[in-house]
Amino acid sequence: MPASVTKTRVWRREAAATLGLAAPLVLTNLTQAAIQATDVLLLGWLGPRSLAAGALGSNIYVAFLIFGMGLVTAASPLMSRQIGAMPHSVRDVRRTVRQTMWAAVTMAVPVMLILWHSETLLIWLGQEPALAHQAARFVRAIEWGFIPALFYLVLRGYVAALEQPTWALLIGTLGVVFNAFLNYSLIFGKHGLPALGIVGAGIGSSITQTMMFAGMAIVVVTHKRFRRYRLFGRFWRADWRRYKTVWRLGAPIAMTLGLEITIFNAAVFLMGIVGTAALAAHAIAIQVASFTFMVPLGLSQAATVRVGLALGRRDAAGIARAGWTAWVMGVGFMTCTAVVMWTIPRPIIGLFLETHSAADAEVVGLAVSFLAIAAIFQIVDGAQAVGSGMLRGLHDTKIPMLFAAFGYWVVGLAVALWLGFHRHMGGVGIWIGLASGLAVVAVLMLARWLSRERLGLMGDAT
Repeated sequence: MPASVTKTRVWRREAAATLGLAAPLVLTNLTQAAIQATDVLLLGWLGPRSLAAGALGSNIYVAFLIFGMGLVTAASPLMSRQIGAMPHSVRDVRRTVRQTMWAAVTMAVPVMLILWHSETLLIWLGQEPALAHQAARFVRAIEWGFIPALFYLVLRGYVAALEQPTWALLIGTLGVVFNAFLNYSLIFGKHGLPALGIVGAGIGSSITQTMMFAGMAIVVVTHKRFRRYRLFGRFWRADWRRYKTVWRLGAPIAMTLGLEITIFNAAVFLMGIVGTAALAAHAIAIQVASFTFMVPLGLSQAATVRVGLALGRRDAAGIARAGWTAWVMGVGFMTCTAVVMWTIPRPIIGLFLETHSAADAEVVGLAVSFLAIAAIFQIVDGAQAVGSGMLRGLHDTKIPMLFAAFGYWVVGLAVALWLGFHRHMGGVGIWIGLASGLAVVAVLMLARWLSRERLGLMGDAT
């Protein structure tokens, strides 16, 4: 058989494996986002002030949750590399799961203390005191689901490392349905439950996160593919070497995700300075971008696993195939969405606003401009997201964190401020700044990936 045919088949197998792993991860990410969106949607039925308070509280809670998600993401490359090196390894995988959960608790305790005082924090950030009080009531109820949410993410990473992510998708889908039913009942006093309003939304989401973790725990304890790892055996036993490894690898990932979400939070404040219309248009454009981002995010997670498995096998060619396959898929998908945004922006905006309404004309016009820039934004955002996942598979997290700090907070913020206010481009300038920062990070990530052998990132695989 010709070598070219064999090579094509190898790449096709890699593409199939990547898609098979990424598809459930993409859908699982969407279910996680849907749980938060359900809270805000249901609170909107209570009235605009409850909606505003719920959105405010949800934003501050999710910001800390994403930081925690970055920390526990360290488990995925650690387990993938070990499984790639020793497919039947049990003890090492169990050590990683246990100590990642320990690290999650270590981080969660101070975070929960901060969230308990979120009213003070929100007032310090300039929010209306009455609104901050309502938001804090929501946060104090939802924060009890913080640790279960992180534990669920650890187990999701575990089943993904074993290339069995469908279980996380199943539990996540059930979680969305359960959360909608329970929150509706607790907010409005249905099905024999008390009407707790905004507090009910927080309680319902906390219970949902706990049930999702419990569901995943039952799966990994009882399913024949997972139970031999005995993940919760001797859970109390310390393993300080692995605990430090989790922090060494996970802290930079957490900082990278934190730097990204905070620059988008900063963009919201900047849009508020520009004006209400710009803020509303920004909300539409960023919602569209956030939805499509779930695909490269899932491919990024798949790339981490696939690259990690090849790294464990010391397979340099496999590392290259795994990384480039996910990258091409991610950038290719985002290019397709960019074309859609370029060609039919008004129908997209019509999902949120009446595009022919004179009252909304200014917002619609700005949203069209923002989506044109978001089209470019899509491509570079996909490139940097998957590029980051590729490097995580090589256990390379510290330098990418510095790339994120430079790209988002030096280049991106500077361009946004200069174009938005000095050059009087308003919201368009801010969006160009965001896209510029993402483009710089994407280029730096790709350059580091191309230099992986020279930099010694592949260890014995070279």
